Amino acid sequence: MSSPSENSIEMIRRLVGFDTTSRDSNMPLIEWVRDYLVEHGVDSTVIRDDTGTKANLFATLGPQDRPGICLSGHTDVVPVDGQDWATDPFDLTEKDGLLYGRGTCDMKSFLAVALALVPEFQRRGLETPIHLAMSHDEEVGCRGVPRMLARMGDELIRPAMCIVGEPTSMKVVRGHKGKKAYRCDVYGLEAHSSLAPKAVNAIEYAAEIVAFLRAMARRKRDEGPLDDGYDIPHTTVQTGVIKGGTAINIVPRHCGFEFEFRVVPADDPDSCFEEARRFAAEELEPEMRAIHPDARIDFSLLSGYPGLDTDEGDPVVALAKQLTGANSTDKVAFGTEAGLFQQAEIPTVVCGPGSIDQAHKPNEFVSLDQIALCEQLMKRLMEHVCRN
Repeated sequence: MSSPSENSIEMIRRLVGFDTTSRDSNMPLIEWVRDYLVEHGVDSTVIRDDTGTKANLFATLGPQDRPGICLSGHTDVVPVDGQDWATDPFDLTEKDGLLYGRGTCDMKSFLAVALALVPEFQRRGLETPIHLAMSHDEEVGCRGVPRMLARMGDELIRPAMCIVGEPTSMKVVRGHKGKKAYRCDVYGLEAHSSLAPKAVNAIEYAAEIVAFLRAMARRKRDEGPLDDGYDIPHTTVQTGVIKGGTAINIVPRHCGFEFEFRVVPADDPDSCFEEARRFAAEELEPEMRAIHPDARIDFSLLSGYPGLDTDEGDPVVALAKQLTGANSTDKVAFGTEAGLFQQAEIPTVVCGPGSIDQAHKPNEFVSLDQIALCEQLMKRLMEHVCRN
C-alpha cells in the first residue's frame, strides 16, 4: 500500500484543528472551506441554520448545468468531555502509521481527502460534476442535511448519486438501519414513603415501560423481522438515559428516560413506538389516575433518520465497487445521513476511511493505509469524471 500524500494529511490536520463539537458552531470550518474553494475557482452555497451559528456547505466542481456525483459528509464531532486522551484531540498527531484526533475517523478524513484533491479535479477538467456536501449536526440527529436537501433541484443542482464518507473501512455499504429516539416523562404523585400506596411512584411506572421495551427487544431478537445482511440482524430497542427521584424516603413525582429503536428495513419504528405508547396509555395511565387524576405519561420525539436500503443493482453501487475494487457490499447497524439522500430520491451508498470501532472513543484514529485507499478511490473517480 502506498503512503497518502502530505496534502491529504495536512488537510486532515487543518479540519481536525477546528473544534466542531455539535454543541458549538461549525462556522469557522465552513468559512475556511468556502475561502479555500474560492482560491481554486469554486463557488459555494452556505446554508445557515435558524441560529446563524451553524451551516451546511454545498459546492459544485465542473459543469453547473447537469447532475453529478455527490461526496457528502458531516463536519460536527462528538464531545471529548470526560475522555482520557493521550494527545490533544484537536491537534493531529501521527504515530506508528496512525493519525490521532477527534474526527479523524468520524469523519473529517473523507472530507479532507476530497478537498485536498480539488486542485487536481479542477486541473484535469470535469465532464461530470463533483458536488461537495458538508453538513452540520449529524451527530445529534442528522439535523443539518434536510435543509440542504430541501434546496436541491431548486437553486442547488440535484446530484445523480451520492457517496457518504462515513467510516466503513473503505467497504461499500448499501444498507443501514433507521433510527428514532424518544423521551418519556412520567408524572406521578409525591408523598412520604411510608404512604407509598397513596402516591403514584413515577420511577416504578417508568420502570414498567422500560421493562416493556426490553421485552420488545427480546421479541425482535427472537422473532424478527430479520435481515442477515446486518451484523445485528434484527431491530434493536434500548433505554440509554434515566433519571428520577430526590430521596429514598420520598415517593418520586417525576421520572424521565430516553430510548431508541434502530430498525431493519422490513420493520417500522413508528409501529414500535405506537406499541409502547399504547401500553402506557391503556395499561398504566388508568391505574395511575385512579390514585391521582393529574398523573400522566408524556412522550416526545428526540431525533430520527431513515434507514438506507439501496438496491444491489443500482448504478451508484456499481460505481462504488469500481472505485474501490470491491466485489461485494455490506450493511451496517450504525446510521448516517445516507438514508435522507435516498429519501430525497438520490441513490446513495456509504464508503469512507476508518473503522466505526474507533468512532466516538478517546484516542480516535484513522490509519494511513485507510487514507491511501481513500485517495485511491478519489483518483479512480477522476478517471471516471474528468477529461484528462
